Amino acid sequence: MRRYHYIFIFIAFLVSCEPLKHSDPYAENFNALTVTVVYPEDFADIVHEGVPVLIEDMNSRAKYSGITDASGVVRLNLPDGLYRLNASDRKATDVFNGAADKVAVSGGPVNLRLPMAHSKTGAIIIKEIYCGGCKKLPQEGDYQSDQYFILHNNDYEVQYLDSLCFGTMAPYNSTGVNSFISRDKDTGEIIFPAFIPVIQAVWQFPGDGKSFPLHPGEDAVVCLRGAIDHTVQYPLSVNLNRPDYFVCYNATYFPNTEYHPAPGDKISVSRYLDVVIKTGKANAYTMSISSPAVIVFKASGTTIQDFVRVQDNITPVPGSEVDNVVKIPYEWVYDAVEVFDGRSANNAKRLAPSMDAGYVLQSDVFMGRSLMRRVDEQASASAGYEVLSDTNNSLNDFYETDKQSLHE
Repeated sequence: MRRYHYIFIFIAFLVSCEPLKHSDPYAENFNALTVTVVYPEDFADIVHEGVPVLIEDMNSRAKYSGITDASGVVRLNLPDGLYRLNASDRKATDVFNGAADKVAVSGGPVNLRLPMAHSKTGAIIIKEIYCGGCKKLPQEGDYQSDQYFILHNNDYEVQYLDSLCFGTMAPYNSTGVNSFISRDKDTGEIIFPAFIPVIQAVWQFPGDGKSFPLHPGEDAVVCLRGAIDHTVQYPLSVNLNRPDYFVCYNATYFPNTEYHPAPGDKISVSRYLDVVIKTGKANAYTMSISSPAVIVFKASGTTIQDFVRVQDNITPVPGSEVDNVVKIPYEWVYDAVEVFDGRSANNAKRLAPSMDAGYVLQSDVFMGRSLMRRVDEQASASAGYEVLSDTNNSLNDFYETDKQSLHE
């Protein structure tokens, strides 16, 4: 999803579609929460009615929902608590998302204005993220050397993977300390940085510009770790030794053979991704097994190689002596997906609403589960190829599967 806006300050907003779980108003304290969705000035004439507003208690995880009226307002009576909210709206190729967390409802009515960040649907998007690993059954133990993700051409034209880049955001985990965001002391609004902090490394697809076409509805598998047949030893894993797969493999930068064994015999050297820059000290490329935030992007107006040579485009992670991040501009991003750790109540957003207003929850690790984008059945039937849901809001677009799509 390529995006062209620069909204970095916003209140965060999350969801689900379950009714109120507290029906007795005398059982506990209830207060009115009034939410008004606010669209960018350039879209002031948009109809605000019918926008779903999804609300989650950050502690109990109780879920509530409402629909905005013609004025863009929704009102709910909620028990005292700390809430995360999310709203999403789409008009053709224009997408609007609002998100807010740590919204305190207590002691009286609460009025909240929710800015809706604008973005566009994209061509090359993330279809699946498998990061959580699986069991070593019939052996004992857990396995995580088989991570991969899949890209998808969601457009009606041929797209090219050549020079496309990807990386993961700091902090690695959704429960980690995020030194790149702050809050306005007066309003409590989250202030995001003017860049996306990509940690440890930037990877890039090879090619001369048209070496690796991706036709409408086609997928591209990227092996983050071993591009081998993992099922030979661990049947619950996947076979990543396929001739059309790509692999993150660079024995100079990441020499740990447990996570980066030499690719299998069916993987062409021409499909090894390049390490544009390594900014950390790890001997294996790290994507969080529980909750990564993944972005796919391409440099514009320069090359990524020239970009990382500029000292101001690299900055240390505050408090870390070993990690730096690359400051990727928002407007370069094709797609971004935020993953939350389902085992924790302490998840916090890393991606601004214009990138991904929501999140997809990974309930557990080492269970062979994967995170999959939903199919837009109506659009697919009309287009004649697989079209995936793309609202720039992972709460709407993604779900957790019981097993990897590549599992045989």
